Amino acid sequence: MHRTIFTTPVINTLLRGFSLAFLKLTGWKVEGALPPEAAKSVFIAAPHTSNWDLPYTLMVAFALRLNPYWMGKHSIFKAPFGGIMQWLGGIPVNREQSNNLVAASADAIRTADGPLQLIVPPEGTRSKTRYWKTGFYYIALGAQVPIVMAYMDYNTKRSGLGPLFKPTGDVEADMAAIKAFYAPFKGKNAAQFEASAD
Repeated sequence: MHRTIFTTPVINTLLRGFSLAFLKLTGWKVEGALPPEAAKSVFIAAPHTSNWDLPYTLMVAFALRLNPYWMGKHSIFKAPFGGIMQWLGGIPVNREQSNNLVAASADAIRTADGPLQLIVPPEGTRSKTRYWKTGFYYIALGAQVPIVMAYMDYNTKRSGLGPLFKPTGDVEADMAAIKAFYAPFKGKNAAQFEASAD
């Protein structure tokens, strides 16, 4: 995959040092580590309730030495910002050529020539939503990679990587199990996060 802010020498080291210092000073605890078998994986990013989630997610990614990527419409990768978007971990997807974003994302993971952790917020929005989108699940299933249950709990100031989850194909049962894991966590705007099983 292309070089990103997370794999750029010197900058990576500086930003990791800053991230570790900032998280410690502000009382955040970073937990877990990425197992070798999850070098290629789909990350659930939850709860996602605030714009503050992004900078904290980036700092936690630096602290844990992750190599995260995200999918975006190809239009936001046009000049003059295309290079910056890719450097920040973006992967352009042309929906006119591939109207199935799930299939395109799974293919990007399968064909990557190195580690690739694709971050997908299951709510699909920062606004309150009761029903989670299942795109992350089908991306992992299609790419035959595990789901990493990453979390950020503003209540206890804990963030990190939970257990790996391997999709079985029984989406209803699997989603219930995944949402049960996330039920205790509180986002910055806790009222906007709903992880109870339906």
